[in-house]
Amino acid sequence: MQFRFGSHSIHVNVPTRAVLDATVMQRFRAGEGFALATINLDHVVKLTNDPEFREVYAAQDLVVADGNPIVWLSKIAGLPVDLLPGSDMLIPLAKLAARAGTPIALVGSTDKVLNAAGEQLQKIIPDLQIATKISPPFNFDPRGPDAMLIFEQIRQSGAGMVFVALGAPKQETFAAMGRMVLPGVGFASIGAALDFISGYFVRAPLWVRKLTLEWLWRVLNEPQRLIGRYTRCILVLPRQVVAALLLRWSGASRATLPSVSHVTVPARASEASAGCRQGEG
Repeated sequence: MQFRFGSHSIHVNVPTRAVLDATVMQRFRAGEGFALATINLDHVVKLTNDPEFREVYAAQDLVVADGNPIVWLSKIAGLPVDLLPGSDMLIPLAKLAARAGTPIALVGSTDKVLNAAGEQLQKIIPDLQIATKISPPFNFDPRGPDAMLIFEQIRQSGAGMVFVALGAPKQETFAAMGRMVLPGVGFASIGAALDFISGYFVRAPLWVRKLTLEWLWRVLNEPQRLIGRYTRCILVLPRQVVAALLLRWSGASRATLPSVSHVTVPARASEASAGCRQGEG
C-alpha cells in the first residue's frame, strides 16, 4: 500500500505480522538497526500538511498499518495489508528481543509510567533485558542536544532496540535521528503502548476493538483532546479513498512497490545529527 504527498511516497512495506517478525529477527541477528513507524489517519493528516514530517517518514525502514481505515484503504487499492497497531506490537517485539538476547530501552512518557511498564514487561517476559528507561525532559526536541544525550545513554546501556513513546511526529523524528547516530539499534515508535501496559491509561476492551470502535472509546474518554483530531481524520478520508481507487485502477501491484529494505535518513536529519555530535545542538 502507498500514500502520495506531493513528491513523497510513503509505503506500507510490511504487510503481515509474520513479515514483521522475520524482518526484525533478521536485523537483530545481523546487528542491523531499523526505524519502525505505524501509519494511521492522524499521521496521514500530518503528512498532508507537514513537509518535514514527510521527510522523517521517508526515513523509516519499516512501515505498518496502524488503524482500520489504513487497512480498508489498502483493500480498496488492491494492496491489502494486515492491521498492526503500535499498541499491540510492544509485547510481540519485546518477546523477539528476548529470544534474540537483545536488551531493550524504553524512551518516553514519565518515570512512573516507565517503571510500571518495565515491571509488567518483565512479568510477561522474564528473559527480557531492560537496559535503560529514559523519560525526556519537558519540551523535548528530538533533534536537539537533549536527544543526543539520550542517544549516548542508549549507546552506553547496550540496548539493541528502543521502544519510543513520544507521540507523532516526535517519536518518528527521534527514530530517524537514531538510525543515523546508532545505526545498529532498532527504534520502534509505539505511541501509547507504554501508557496502556503500565495501567495508567485504560485501553478499550477487546470487544470494542473487535467492533473497530476503539476510536469512539478514546473520544468518549478524552473528548477535548481527540474530537478535533478525529474530525480532521474524517475530512481527509474521502481524498484518500479516491487516491486508493486511482491506485487500483492504475494496475499497481505489490510487486511494483518497495519491499522491506534499508532506507537512508534524509539529508536534513543527517546534517542535524552530525551537528549535534559536534556539539552544535
